Amino acid sequence: MTPSPVAAPAARPEAAIPAIALEGVVKRFGDFPAVAGIDLEIGDGEFFSMLGPSGSGKTTTLRMIAGFELPTSGRILLHGRDVSGLPPFDRDVNTVFQDYALFPHMSVGDNVAYGLVVRRVAVDERRRRVTEALRQVRLEGFERRRPSQLSGGQRQRVALARALINRPRVLLLDEPLGALDLKLREEMQIELKAIQQEVGITFIYVTHDQEEALTMSDRLAVFNHGTIEQVGTPADVYEHPATTFVAGFVGTSNLLSGEAARAVIGSDGIFTVRPEKIRLAEPASQPDVDEASVLGTVREVVYVGPDTRYIVALETGGELVVTQQNLETSSMEALAAQGRPIRLVWKRRHVLSLATSEARSGAEQGEVGQ
Repeated sequence: MTPSPVAAPAARPEAAIPAIALEGVVKRFGDFPAVAGIDLEIGDGEFFSMLGPSGSGKTTTLRMIAGFELPTSGRILLHGRDVSGLPPFDRDVNTVFQDYALFPHMSVGDNVAYGLVVRRVAVDERRRRVTEALRQVRLEGFERRRPSQLSGGQRQRVALARALINRPRVLLLDEPLGALDLKLREEMQIELKAIQQEVGITFIYVTHDQEEALTMSDRLAVFNHGTIEQVGTPADVYEHPATTFVAGFVGTSNLLSGEAARAVIGSDGIFTVRPEKIRLAEPASQPDVDEASVLGTVREVVYVGPDTRYIVALETGGELVVTQQNLETSSMEALAAQGRPIRLVWKRRHVLSLATSEARSGAEQGEVGQ
């Protein structure tokens, strides 16, 4: 009797293959580990941000994905293809830099078409694709202008159109909004996300600005000292920081430890509660059964227009920061709170236990008082 043939394993569907996969990636410059061994998967069509302070390894990681740097060890896969040792021109990615790198002597149209000229694409096809790329970045009719005639935001869009015209499967953006003023940067955050959703390709965005990462990302990775502290959605990373570093870097953090933690929380460890989760109450008021509270004195008041930040010195030692919207409070009323005794109150479920960055691999994140 002839044995039945063994069925070959089913091929992994294309949709399940990550756009980017980093496997044990290390990058050393001499004895310095700029990237100390990271594993990461970024899905096809995601807007993914790499967030961290200067020197955290995020830009080096982006440059390795682009091919400008080669990993010391580990593998980089683009849509399942190992590109760890390939030069940039052999990778289906394009990069947008902070300084835009536009040719000042060329028109907008020629800047955008440059990559197609290098690839010897026919003139009619070039014109059609330039028109389409400028439409995608909301710059129709700007073909004949020079970069010097454009605003900073418009130049940033030209750089984006030039990168998109080559139809990469992954677009890498290295702090592209860093040179813009605050108002324009906020506008471009919304524009970039809208453009990414329209073109449908993977965007990998490097930034040290937490607001940018929280505003635009589907998911983000928080970098620190060449490692990844946490990967998750913006809401998950903000509401449930895995380590003390993430709690402090992503948003304003209140950390309680030592005697303050024992007095306020009733446990040893390191705990955090976000400033906007805390409310101010009269010292004589009593919290509900599902609330925790502590007495203190308002040490400083910082009025910032729509919000006021109160820095409260606790009777038990330490400080907590409280942020409240100025729904009905004027600046004079807010500032008058300085020096007053106060009770701080918050829901117990809003207190999170944290691991230190050094101990994060073995620590468990959990809520206190559940």
